[in-house]
Amino acid sequence: MSRQPDAAQADYDVAIIGYGPTGLVAASRLGQAGYKVAVVERWPSLYGLPRLTHIDGEVARIVQACGDVDQAMRDALALPTYHYVNAAGELLLELHWKGKQCGYAAHNSIYQPDIEDAIHGRIASLANVQLFRGWEAVALEQGADGVALTIQPTACGPHAGQVSQAPGQLTARYLLGADGANSFVRTALGIERTDHGHKHRWLNLDSQNLSAAAERFKQLTIFCDPARGHMYMPIGEHRTRFEVRLLEGERIEDWQDPAQGWRWLQEKYGVGPQDFKFLRNVVYTFQTRMAERWREGRVLLGGDAAHAMMPYMGQGACSGMRDGINLAWKLDLVLSGRASPALLDSYEAERRPHARRIMEMSLFLGQVTNEADPQRAAARDEAFANGRMPPMPAFPRLENGVLHREADGGLLPSTGLPGPQSRVRRGTAEGRLDDVVGHGFLLVARHDPLPFLGARQQAFLAHLGCHIVVLAKDEQIPGAVAELDEEMSSFMREHGIEAYIGRPDFAVFGSVTHLETLASLVDDLRLKLHWIEEGGRDGACAVTTMEHSA
Repeated sequence: MSRQPDAAQADYDVAIIGYGPTGLVAASRLGQAGYKVAVVERWPSLYGLPRLTHIDGEVARIVQACGDVDQAMRDALALPTYHYVNAAGELLLELHWKGKQCGYAAHNSIYQPDIEDAIHGRIASLANVQLFRGWEAVALEQGADGVALTIQPTACGPHAGQVSQAPGQLTARYLLGADGANSFVRTALGIERTDHGHKHRWLNLDSQNLSAAAERFKQLTIFCDPARGHMYMPIGEHRTRFEVRLLEGERIEDWQDPAQGWRWLQEKYGVGPQDFKFLRNVVYTFQTRMAERWREGRVLLGGDAAHAMMPYMGQGACSGMRDGINLAWKLDLVLSGRASPALLDSYEAERRPHARRIMEMSLFLGQVTNEADPQRAAARDEAFANGRMPPMPAFPRLENGVLHREADGGLLPSTGLPGPQSRVRRGTAEGRLDDVVGHGFLLVARHDPLPFLGARQQAFLAHLGCHIVVLAKDEQIPGAVAELDEEMSSFMREHGIEAYIGRPDFAVFGSVTHLETLASLVDDLRLKLHWIEEGGRDGACAVTTMEHSA
């Protein structure tokens, strides 16, 4: 007989199925918050090879919150532009990815194993997180107060072939299905997916750089050739990815033969084994699918289990990591009893439209890249050359959920954007803002905000764990922190704001142009969080002051 889910007697606060980017982020953030977390992963160890090759500055900040970001980014290379060219190599579209975001280069080529090792290292140090690696989920049963999950060893796990190793069962108050495009959790819940079509097969040739020939391939370039699309890009500083589109009727097994990959590279680029060492050659089928719903009771979906997208924006895993940190801070407030479970409804309300916009942008770029008809490709090229092709839309921001709306129901331009992160100094401590001040909610102001907040609002912010940062010029203020660059102050000047509240996933909840309206912004945060705890910790909020360095 299965154990009935009971929140009061649950083995774990949260069970996470899947230990890819989404599961890693969720496990790290919930584990660091002190919750008992179980992670079930069918593979006995991390994959150790890249799939993800790009993260933006916002996701780099997520990595910072989850592990040793310097280890994670040790091989990173800034990607200032992204080129789409026609068969002749003429530029069709250039995505400008210059500048900074959240304290990092706006876009970065990375080596995924470094990212995963850094986050796993943090998780492995947490005694309250238990990893079931080499196990897979085979059944789940949901009750009003929790979820019961049955797991068993996989054929590739350390317990394979051990007859005595019977299926086990664990219970949790909540469960996150981050188990990929072929999600067991989604299937067990009977959740269908909307298929947007346009499937394409591409060969990935990931390689270690051996010679100076790799310098030719540092500029990420996609050739939109109707005869056969292909591309190259760096994987951080020391590796390169080549991709080739398979044509109709071609067999996957033929292209996964390394000899075929070498023939292609020699014919197209004149490079060979003296220049690169293959790390992996595998054919992927790119697809665009969205789960019809992301939550059923105490079970939620994230990452590719919720949204599988084409890779042309480099945002698939990035979107999953945003899912992980978004859900983690909301589960923290719910599990601690500070917020109502109704807060969890905002997870899909926020993340689905954001992921859908990126999916649509990726789908458009996929259609541009994979056009196989020569006449339509020529018409496409002419439309780009003559400026008749509509420009790419701006990268989406959050527009729903836990965000402050103005009296007219609209959002200020800064609301929903990823907030800035400066490098700062406080006393002898110097580093990125989150490392010096702390992770979590932030209230950033140009002047001391406390005179504009009542005792109730200050107590709420204290109980929320909100860090108050004051951009102050007075060097004599005790605990003053110097801003070593202008990212935060520039953001505030650009948007004409006096203060803003940042969420633990770095999205700007809302901002004010005058501190006299700050109290109502704080009150709205309390309302949007479905706050249920009165009072809070004794005492007022701790204040971190920041001065501009000369």
